[in-house]
Amino acid sequence: PAQVSFTLELEFSCSVLLDHAEVMLQATSDSTEATPQDNVVKLFVPIRYEPNLFLSSNTNLHRYEVHPLGAFTHSSGPEFTTTVKVQNLGCYPIQNVTLHMALPALGHHQATILSVTDVLAENATCVLQLPDEGTQVFPVPPEDLLHMDR
Repeated sequence: PAQVSFTLELEFSCSVLLDHAEVMLQATSDSTEATPQDNVVKLFVPIRYEPNLFLSSNTNLHRYEVHPLGAFTHSSGPEFTTTVKVQNLGCYPIQNVTLHMALPALGHHQATILSVTDVLAENATCVLQLPDEGTQVFPVPPEDLLHMDR
């Protein structure tokens, strides 16, 4: 018995979205065969499109003054805006995209180092969730930065 193996590579159009592909393979021969019914196979393959998401962020504040331990002021620091953009670079529509962001909020001795004052959204629904009472919040530990060049 002879055996032939081959690979099918299919390319789908961006203009027509399919949820599956059907392929029928049939082997024929000039010879007489006792069981020709096993010469046909139908393949049903579900199609899943790979997303091509691009995530970028930009902020208007690129440096921030850090005070030594014990020298915290209780006034709020400079306000800064961070813009996060999620773009679909692929040609297939994407649904139910969820982006979770965890922001550092507590420093040494539970000092508040960041508080969100406003959330603006375009083409999205944003929900600001504060930690529940039972949620354990890990403060950012103090770090000695004297050995750092920058």
